[in-house]
Amino acid sequence: MVTYHFPKGFLWGTATASHQVEGNNKNNQWWKWEQEGRCIGTSGLACDWWGGRWREDFDRAAEGGQNAHRMSVEWSRIQPAPDRWDEDALERYRAMLRGLHERGITPMVTLHHFTDPLWVEERGGWENEETILLFEKFVRKTVEALKGYCALWCTVNEPNGYALNGYAASVVGFPPGKKNTRIALNVIANLIRGHAAAYRAIHEIQREARVGFALYYRSFIPYRAWSPLDQWAAKNIFNGVNAGFPSALATGVMKTPLGNYQIPEAKGTQDYFGFNYYTRDFVTFDLTKPATLFGRNFFRKDAEISEGRFLANEPEGMFEGLKWVTRLFPNLPILVTENGVEDSTDKLRPRFMAEHIHQMWRAVNFNWPVKGYFHWSLVDNFEWERGWTQRFGLWELDTETQKRTKRPSADLYAAICKENGLSSEMVEKWCPEVMGKLFPE
Repeated sequence: MVTYHFPKGFLWGTATASHQVEGNNKNNQWWKWEQEGRCIGTSGLACDWWGGRWREDFDRAAEGGQNAHRMSVEWSRIQPAPDRWDEDALERYRAMLRGLHERGITPMVTLHHFTDPLWVEERGGWENEETILLFEKFVRKTVEALKGYCALWCTVNEPNGYALNGYAASVVGFPPGKKNTRIALNVIANLIRGHAAAYRAIHEIQREARVGFALYYRSFIPYRAWSPLDQWAAKNIFNGVNAGFPSALATGVMKTPLGNYQIPEAKGTQDYFGFNYYTRDFVTFDLTKPATLFGRNFFRKDAEISEGRFLANEPEGMFEGLKWVTRLFPNLPILVTENGVEDSTDKLRPRFMAEHIHQMWRAVNFNWPVKGYFHWSLVDNFEWERGWTQRFGLWELDTETQKRTKRPSADLYAAICKENGLSSEMVEKWCPEVMGKLFPE
């Protein structure tokens, strides 16, 4: 048996988000979006964590050998109105964090995971610079309340996804459903300022804190590698999706294909890099696509596609992305804060997981500082505008009964977590079809 081991102390966990698992989260813009019929169904009870079912799911995580968990807190619960804080909500989050500690699981808390209180949205949301100060105030209150149970913080989840899907996507997906690239860039700039303010506030309150953000990283490759036009289009889309937020933290300038924004206060405001990776696209130059910077992107013709045609299984894109991060931020610790695949049948997930973890192991063996991996997700949850049509969980959820059913990939992940590595025996048992690829003789 051959085993690809990871360094001692490596974090192995799953990731969740408040609105997607808590249920009846009625005071934010996503609940309103659902009620307006903008999503496929509604979140409803979700996974009923607000009702207490986090306990059984944390038990499952612990039994599966996980030593970390990434969760988020809900701004609209903690601050339901501009002049009101809900101490009961904070106590519920303290109970969740205590529950993780009692199970030997290190918490990572995300402070903004796509949702804003309705009263913030009514003031213009992140289009309004005032939201930067409102967010900082919320962060101060929350971190002060939870600092006894958490020292690993993620300020903002996928700010590029939040802005591009809500303000620039050709197909309306996220609220507020606008289609204005300039507004999208202003929103990202304000999120960067909010992150920088939160970073400094957290360190003021908790000196030992480790603070970062989580980037939605998508790989874009020229379809015709020899074509200067395809290279140009791929580079533009890559920078438009991936580069804005990180460039501001690296240099104090948010660099985009449509212009630069000076944000000097953002430079150096991260203690780790949060890396969310799911898939890779190929890009060809297309004059009919000015909205996407004259690039048309698509999956590789022979790629293995997920059941909803949402993702292609492209593990090499993870290695390529980690390489990009290490070049941008040499020696900065990296946490893979999300990686997973929609797969209700659990036919693709085992090899998807094994192949991506293998690429992460390759990165570790180049001495790149990858320190942890959070699989998306622990249990099926409400996948935003796509509702319950996508199943990312290691555990299946019956939304009618709240019954959880373990998928085979949960056992594979448990074996990986407990071994702190990926072995040929695991691959032979759960995804033998990739044995020759991952363990060549």
